[in-house]
Amino acid sequence: MPSLNSPVAIFVFNRPETTKKVFEMIRDVEPDTLYVVADGPRADIESDQEKCRRTRAITENVDWNCTVHREYAVENLGLKRRFVTGLETIFSNEDRAIILEDDCVPNHDFFIFCDEMLERYEDDMRVWDISGTNYLGEWKPEQQDYHFSYYGGIWGWATWRRAWMKYDPKMRLWTEEGVQHRLKDVLASKSQYEYLRTVYDRTYQGVIETWDYQWGFARHVNSGLSVVPSRNLVTNVGFGDHATNTTNEGSNMANIPRGKIDFPLDFHDYVAVDRTFDEEFHKLRTSWWERNPVLRRLSDTVLR
Repeated sequence: MPSLNSPVAIFVFNRPETTKKVFEMIRDVEPDTLYVVADGPRADIESDQEKCRRTRAITENVDWNCTVHREYAVENLGLKRRFVTGLETIFSNEDRAIILEDDCVPNHDFFIFCDEMLERYEDDMRVWDISGTNYLGEWKPEQQDYHFSYYGGIWGWATWRRAWMKYDPKMRLWTEEGVQHRLKDVLASKSQYEYLRTVYDRTYQGVIETWDYQWGFARHVNSGLSVVPSRNLVTNVGFGDHATNTTNEGSNMANIPRGKIDFPLDFHDYVAVDRTFDEEFHKLRTSWWERNPVLRRLSDTVLR
């Protein structure tokens, strides 16, 4: 493993079993800088105290030369507040970061891929983030090592301070005249626009309580692109009843196999969206939404 130039951050809560799998991969690559962002136990869930303690203990087993920053919440902030406050802290100190959740298990290639892409596109304002997840499993790996998409995944990802500075958890731009028309122009797809218009409207209203749709919105209204690897590099092992949103263990987006990327990377001489990939991803995502009981309940709430 080459040494990483980028800090690594892991967000944890009360899942020691999945956290151990993720942290073992971080330990293998030995980043010089590590951020551990932990949410606090819920007051009404007695078992949280012990689970949170065990989870944090796993991340304290740093046995390599590393600068560690720990952001431990005393009380439970919830998914949205913990991620937003944690990322604000990270990007107040760093100009870039590789970010993992406690149920998103990467392979070694993920870290190298993100590190090299962060360096390659650091000053290219068209590129907003790097995704470790390819939800289709793979996309033209015989032709390319990566492509550009309007849909980046946050199950293992990386970005820069310059992009995060445009994030707004309240999505105040959503109600400005013309913004939704610009979203339609960027996507150039009626079905993709209708899907995201619904999602963003519900997120703005607070019906969907999350932090990442706001990130996607900020990227879209700025015509920002995501770098997506030709083969999936991260698998989400956290689907199930204990999850906040990803409750369906039979989801077509759960446990996507990880592939490998050949290094050195073959960098593109262009930056342009692959609309065919985006359309295929949209079909998969729509199916996931329809099968996800949590998201279906949110839909019913709005439609009543």
